[in-house]
Parts: sequence; structure tokens; C-alpha cells
Amino acid sequence: MSFEYISYEKKEDGIGILSINRPKVLNALNWDTLRELGKFFEEVLPGENLKALIVTGAGDKAFVAGADIAQMNSMSAREFKEYVDYAHKVYQLLEDDPCPSIAAINGYALGGGCELALACDIRIASEKSKMGFPEVKLGIFPGWGGTQRITRVLGLGKTKELVFTGEMIDAEEALRIGLVEKIVPHDDVMTEALALAGSIAKRGPLAVRLSKTAINAGSEMDLQKALLLEKTLVSLCFDSADRVEGMQSFLEKREPSFTGE
Repeated sequence: MSFEYISYEKKEDGIGILSINRPKVLNALNWDTLRELGKFFEEVLPGENLKALIVTGAGDKAFVAGADIAQMNSMSAREFKEYVDYAHKVYQLLEDDPCPSIAAINGYALGGGCELALACDIRIASEKSKMGFPEVKLGIFPGWGGTQRITRVLGLGKTKELVFTGEMIDAEEALRIGLVEKIVPHDDVMTEALALAGSIAKRGPLAVRLSKTAINAGSEMDLQKALLLEKTLVSLCFDSADRVEGMQSFLEKREPSFTGE
């Protein structure tokens, strides 16, 4: 499947790299780009059997600077709602896919771009990154999952401060408040993301995928239901060829050869 506004590369080690490819407009997400992302997450990603997916932006200035404001400005209220509905679907596809995802934030991650990063499992930021939700300066507010996903990461107070003011924060502040997991030199973002993805790729793929389900789904349940889910999923792991290989290789003091089964 060919794309115009996104690019995708699958590496031999089972790691995929997905780039938003509109660097001249700081990778802003217009309708066409969103549709391509939707097709990728719905039609391509499930069949790739990746061990990890890195999401980033083309160029060296932006991850995704947000939605395409020029295009939004020409929308009717009905068209805007369709735009929001579809963005929600796209981001949910990414979040729900069992493949672990890493946002390699190589510059501006604002509005819909920050929301895209939040839909990823782990976020690594360039020291030059700027993040935030400037939507209130346009008379709207973050509507692609931002008010909900970031609250679950930062809590109510810090979320309200970021959303109500619309101010950007730098990478150091993003790390301090827990919006990103790590800061690296600007030129090392992809290197660090690949290293992290490589570390994940060496682990039992079934265990990684099911642990993602346990964490994501369990966070939306009360504790007792979440614990039941955990017990069920870890028992599935135990009844797998990967568990046999993992424990046997440990006892034999050798590297495991996992198959994902």
C-alpha cells in the first residue's frame, strides 16, 4: 500500500518506523494525512506482526505541530465533528493495537501532535522539543483525546494548567511532570528510540503484547476486575511456547529464541 503523506519502513528485527511526512508544514495533520494514518493502523499494522513501532515526524523541526488550522478554518460545524470523530478513531486504533509504540518526538508536538504522542505507549523527546495544547488560543480545546489521555498521565491540576493557558512547555518540563519518559540530544532521538525498540524486540512478544493489554485495559477498571484480568492474561502467557523457551533458556544460561507463540 502506497502513501503520500506518511512513510513506513519495516526493519529486519521486527521494528517498524512510521513517519508523518509533511515537513514543509511541520507535519500538520490534515484530512488526507489522517485518512492515511487510519488506513495504516487499520489495514497495515495488524498484519505486520511487529515487535515495536516507532512513530515520528519527518524533518528535524517537528513531530507533529498539530492539526491543519487552515483546513479547519474552512470547515462547517458538521465537517469539524466528522474530523474529530475520525481522529478519535485513528488514535484509538494506535492505542489499542497490541504492538508497543514509541513516540520519537523530534521537535514541536502541539495540539493533535501532542495527542498523537499520548496515544503511544512511551515517549522519548529531543532536548529541543516543545509540547503543549495551544487550542484555547484558537477558541477551541484539545478534542482528539487530549483532555482525557493527558489527565490519566498528569492528573487534573497540571492538565488544567496546560489546557487552560495553551502555553508550550520545553522538554525539561515535560520530563519533570511525566509527559515524556526520557530526553536525549536532538540528533539522537531516533537512535534512542531504535535502541529502546530493540530492547523490547528481544523480549517475549506474546508477553509484551498481553502486558500492554493488561496495563491499558486494567487502568480503566476497578482494582479487583483489573487483577482478574491480569491473572487471566499472565496464565495465557504461561501456557505458551515462548514461556517454555524463556524459562528453559534461562536455566541453560543462553539467549532465548522467541516465536511469539
